[in-house]
Amino acid sequence: MSLANPSVRSDFRPDINGLRAWAVLAVLLFHFKVPGFGGGFVGVDVFFVISGYLMTKIIVVGLIERRFSLASFYLARARRIVPALLVVCGAVLAIGWVALPPMDLARLGSHVMSAAVFISNIRFSREAGYFDAAAHEKLLLHTWSLSVEWQFYLLLPLLLMLVFQLGRGAKFVPAVLVTGFVVSLAASILLTASQPSAAFYSLPTRAWEMFAGGLVYLFASRLTLAATMRRLVEATGFVLILGSIYLFDPATPWPSWRALMPVLGAALVIVAARPNSPLTGSRPAQWLGDVSYSLYLWHWPVVVVWGYLGWIDDSIAVIAGLALSLVLGGLSYRWIEVPSKRWFGAARGRAAGSWIALAALSVIGAGYGVRAAEGVPGRLPDRVAAIFDEAQNKNPRAKECVGERDKPVPGCTYGGDKLGVIVLGDSHAAAVVRAVEKALPSSDLHVLDWTVGGCPTVLGVASRDVANDRCGEFVAWAVQRQAALPPDVPMLILNRSAEYLHGPNEPDRGKDKDVPRWFVGAAQSSYNDQHVQSMLAGMVETVCAIAKTRPVYFMRPVPELRRHVPNAMARALLQGRETEVSIPIDEYRERNAAIWQAQDEAIAQCGVRLLDPSEILCREGRCSGERDGLPIYFDDDHLNERGGEFLVPLFRRMFPVQ
Repeated sequence: MSLANPSVRSDFRPDINGLRAWAVLAVLLFHFKVPGFGGGFVGVDVFFVISGYLMTKIIVVGLIERRFSLASFYLARARRIVPALLVVCGAVLAIGWVALPPMDLARLGSHVMSAAVFISNIRFSREAGYFDAAAHEKLLLHTWSLSVEWQFYLLLPLLLMLVFQLGRGAKFVPAVLVTGFVVSLAASILLTASQPSAAFYSLPTRAWEMFAGGLVYLFASRLTLAATMRRLVEATGFVLILGSIYLFDPATPWPSWRALMPVLGAALVIVAARPNSPLTGSRPAQWLGDVSYSLYLWHWPVVVVWGYLGWIDDSIAVIAGLALSLVLGGLSYRWIEVPSKRWFGAARGRAAGSWIALAALSVIGAGYGVRAAEGVPGRLPDRVAAIFDEAQNKNPRAKECVGERDKPVPGCTYGGDKLGVIVLGDSHAAAVVRAVEKALPSSDLHVLDWTVGGCPTVLGVASRDVANDRCGEFVAWAVQRQAALPPDVPMLILNRSAEYLHGPNEPDRGKDKDVPRWFVGAAQSSYNDQHVQSMLAGMVETVCAIAKTRPVYFMRPVPELRRHVPNAMARALLQGRETEVSIPIDEYRERNAAIWQAQDEAIAQCGVRLLDPSEILCREGRCSGERDGLPIYFDDDHLNERGGEFLVPLFRRMFPVQ
């Protein structure tokens, strides 16, 4: 990001440097979950405006004065951004080496390579949304914004050089920037609605924010503002920025048109151009502005490590994390940014470029090495490695056989040639398919897998979060199709029903707890009684429709433990302590009380039979995620293959002894 200072110190703008301080502080406090900063991510939008202003100024002035060099421009950006970035990449690889399981370290190696060549925004857009829980364990997630800016740096000078060449001067530059702004903003609005992850990470949907900064440079110099007006403009800008921080949160579709608010705010602060403003000109603001790039780079790995250690919700630990981030940012600025700027500034262009390229290749090589070595198994103590490995102890055919909500169900079979049992449900059902296979009374029989991830087994169910969702269509098909299969074959139905009724119970999925993703009939704005009752009625209707044809075994929900079992156990062990991931059985029963009642109603209405996993998974008043020191879940709520094996005796009840 253009958190680094402008290249010409004589043209230094203390107000812009102070604005950087506000932007990085907003991001820092947001990531550390400080109350009141739920929209602190808008600090990145502020940085984009600053970047567009500075880069447009450097390029346009250079072109007008006929001294602009494309190679020098790229080198100047590289010597400010790359050295500190590479050090951070090396540091997170070292962290990963001692703390991450092989699969995660291999993925981190890929992230290092992507960050070093400035395409991490593209990679992350394909993995998870920025605000998704899974994204918050990625040590280099924050480098997406550097990649967006670098891509902008690559293209903007080429665009402006072409404009100057064709237009013989700067007179067409405003029209080009306005066009870029409008087209990019339109793309942002459209794509945020249909493909939010791509909209968040992509240059085409973010470029308008940088074009906005460029337009401020082009037009602000024409304004003559009195001192009083400058104060009013600056104050308005800060009201918009601070209002964005307060009003928006991770559930807000972003960027879209809403990002106009912080973008306009940043633009107004730059237009005000108040070098001695108490808001931007104070010594703390100037220091934070100076170190903002390094602070941005280092704070996120601290946030991830704090989450790894379970400290992110502890107020004292958060204060310590903030302090550590400031220290690391200050040291990085003093010992990496400043010396590298001095050294690379003194070196000849070719030599400086060669050294930067060599350093980048070294880090890329390290990332490639750990990825090629598949995360270097054997680094960790044996028991730690064994616990981490249980997170990967899943059905090896899951990718092939578990359906997706916008595609047809594959309909895989497990076992022999003759149909022995049908498993219908969501990913919780998919997690136990192979355990059901082990329970079959004969090797001639097979399990028919009708599972679709995130799809409630409820007739008429609809979704608000997946385009072209076919979940309801699949359930209707399954009810109709099963009627043509042999009627003596039992069906097992299992869902994570509590999530569909009440929302997820993981602490880090707060944004998913407000509005139901699934509904029957009219969509509800909250998990209210009407939503719950319509879902439960649909559930009973569905199982009873199937029970007209065959024996139906309706399984009580699997206990949801809120914490990733293998990660929590292994990470605690790395810290020299043991931990048990479990919940009280009363909590399990309370969360699933409405579901149990509906299942009991299905027994009375249509004679379905129940299987209760809590008989096996819950002991002495608690439902535990481990047995004999090893996890029986691969995350916080899905049983792994080991956990499924404990339920084999339960599944054998579906097959009467001949």
